[in-house]
Order: sequence, then structure tokens, then C-alpha cells
Amino acid sequence: MSGVNSSSLTLAFFIFQGVPGLEAAHIWISLPFCLMYIVAVLGNCGLLYLIGHEEALHRPMYYFLALLSFTDVTLCTTTVPNMLCIFWFNLKEIDFNACLAQMFFVHMLTGMESGVLMLMALDRYVAICYPLRYGTILTSPVIAKAALVTFLRSVMLIVPFTFLTKRLPYCQGNLIPHTYCDHMSVAKVSCGNVKANAIYGLMVALLIGAFDICCISVSYTMILRAVVSLSSADARHKAFSTCTSHICAIVITYVPAFFTFFTHRFGGHNIPHHIHIIVANLYLLLPPTMNPIVYGVKTKQIRESVIKFLLGERQALPKANDA
Repeated sequence: MSGVNSSSLTLAFFIFQGVPGLEAAHIWISLPFCLMYIVAVLGNCGLLYLIGHEEALHRPMYYFLALLSFTDVTLCTTTVPNMLCIFWFNLKEIDFNACLAQMFFVHMLTGMESGVLMLMALDRYVAICYPLRYGTILTSPVIAKAALVTFLRSVMLIVPFTFLTKRLPYCQGNLIPHTYCDHMSVAKVSCGNVKANAIYGLMVALLIGAFDICCISVSYTMILRAVVSLSSADARHKAFSTCTSHICAIVITYVPAFFTFFTHRFGGHNIPHHIHIIVANLYLLLPPTMNPIVYGVKTKQIRESVIKFLLGERQALPKANDA
């Protein structure tokens, strides 16, 4: 069998199928994905630049947003360039160990993204429920420790994926019906028992996704109680408006994630496989693309920083020309 070491049943490489059933449309499918990737990279790098250089954005809320932007741009960069090589140049092979590395980073970064959204919900809770103590509670060391714990949680929970997948025997082919190395997509190529992979994958989903959603729900329940108790309608609107960008980010991230998770396990026979693949790619691309746009439109301080930056550039051009 091509790409298989018969003595150890370990593959030398995998071959991606892209979007099975829509091979003839790969070029057309790649165009919106490529555009979204460009927007994601420019938008998130722009946010990171603004947060790093604008004093007005040196606050806990924007530090968490910078962490989200860094996670998002890294996440889509682990998959999209490889995906475009499949669509444009028919480069479908990936080394076995490179596939495991990609699988690790994809799942680790999605776990990290979920954790950052949870930290941002806690940030909004402290800002609205304890406004006078906001700066003393969320100090720089606290933010750094929270980010480190979130990172270590993702790494420690996702590392076993690579060992569980590597131990499997691969004797029934090396075709992955996907555009990147997803844990269960790779495991299902195996001819071994993948029950442990499925159970551990569900456990990780509960430990990361369910836990984070629970924390987010509790935070917003407390926020709603605090906002409703305010006497002024204007104060209620102002307090809750600071959460709208984060709520949009939650919806953008978790809706495709829930669709992918539940249809993969409970409705997979009723939905065409190419729909699964496209939604799985949107799950990785949509949040990095939309989050900078949402925060840029909804957050006054970011809008003002963008305008200040653009006006500063325009004023600098005439001076440069005069020189």
C-alpha cells in the first residue's frame, strides 16, 4: 500500500481529498476562503499593532482582545495556506508527523480561543459588577497568569490526542476526506479501535468547551442582574453596550463549533459530507475574520484609534512630500 510501512502499519504520509464530491469546484471554493484569510491576517495584525502602540488601549479588556487576535491569526495560518495548496496546486500529501503536529495546533488553538473568550467574559463581569476595583483586580500579573493557565490547559489536554492517534495501526489507506488534519478524521483512517479517541475527544470537549460556556453563562447572568439593577436606562444601555462585541464573538465562534460537533456525532448520516467539511473550515476561519471587524465597528476606543492612526498617516504624507 502506498505510503505504508507494512511491518509497523505506520503511514509515511496522508493524502487530503479536499472537499469530497466538490473537487471540480475547488478553485471557486478557495476564493472566499483566501479572501477571508487575507482579511483575518490584516485585521488581527492591525488590532495587535493598535493595542501595542495606543496608550488608550492599554487596558485589561484590550490585552485579552490582543491575545484573542494572536490566537485567531495563528489558528487560521496553521490550516489555510495548506488548504489553498490543495485547491490551487493539487499538493495533497502531508507527512505523518507533520499531520500530527497540525492536528495538535488546530485543537490546542481552538481550545485556547474558547478559553480566551471565557476570560473576556470574566473581564466584562469584573468591569460591570466591580467597576471601582477593576484596575486592582485585573492587574498585569493576573492577566499574564490567566493567559498562561489557559494556554497550559489547552496544551495538556490536547497532547494526548497525538499519542492516541499515533498508536493506531493504519492498514486501510491513507486518504483523509478533509482539508486539514482533524483528530477524528485522521483516527477514522485507521483500521484499529478508535473508541478511546472518541471518548477522550468528548471528554476534552466537556473540559474545555462545556466548562468555558458554563463560566460565560454564569458571568453574563451576573452581568444581567447588575445591569437590570441600575436605575437609569441610559446607564443600563451604556453598561451592556460594552458587552455587545464579546457577545458577537461568542456567537461567531460557538455556533459553527456546535454545528460541527453535534452533526459529526448525531446527525452525520443526514447531512452531506461536503457540508461538514465546509462548515469545519468556516469554524476555523469565520472567528478570525469577523472578530476584528466586530470589535472595530462596535468598540468606540478602537474606532477612534483607527481614525487617529489614519489621520496621522495622512498628515505625515504632505510633510514627507515637502521634504
